[in-house]
Amino acid sequence: MNTFFQDQIAKLFDVSPNNLTAILSSFVEEDLLKGTYFLEHGKRCDRLSFIQSGIVRVFKENASGEVTQWIGQEGYFVTDLSSFLFDEPARWSIQVLEDTKLLSISKQDYLLFEQQIPDWNRLEKRFIAKCFLQLEDSIYNFIAYTAEERYHLYFEQHKALFNRVPLQYIASVLGMSPETLSRIRAKINS
Repeated sequence: MNTFFQDQIAKLFDVSPNNLTAILSSFVEEDLLKGTYFLEHGKRCDRLSFIQSGIVRVFKENASGEVTQWIGQEGYFVTDLSSFLFDEPARWSIQVLEDTKLLSISKQDYLLFEQQIPDWNRLEKRFIAKCFLQLEDSIYNFIAYTAEERYHLYFEQHKALFNRVPLQYIASVLGMSPETLSRIRAKINS
């Protein structure tokens, strides 16, 4: 098991060494090829995965095309949380944008943590709260910042994505058209 993954689990869940070992041993390696789907809209999500390498995008189709909600890269977890936790049809599709290596845990094994780890409810609550805080930050950025400010913030936080992901996906995440993104980039580069 890679050390970076171990450090992320320890940080996110704030677990004891024994609980860390139990959690880590439940994850298995998974390789997905560029263009394949981790999950398709409407299906059930049966796993939670940590991205070791590669990129995924979370998106949904609507009347005007596709809306990319999030782009995940190394060091992030990916799932459709409502589907994974509540067994609902997935609200999002999750597509692999480049060959990707994941560490995944099945829903069945995830649910066993409640029996195997005495303080699992506290640990899971902490994990879900961190997911919620990221969502709050995204919402705040949309409300409080102009398109150009959102671009600057996203660029500072995710520079590597700009060389690895089609810009229309980044524009969608930022809530702007590809043309607006191009104008902002041209203004900055001039």
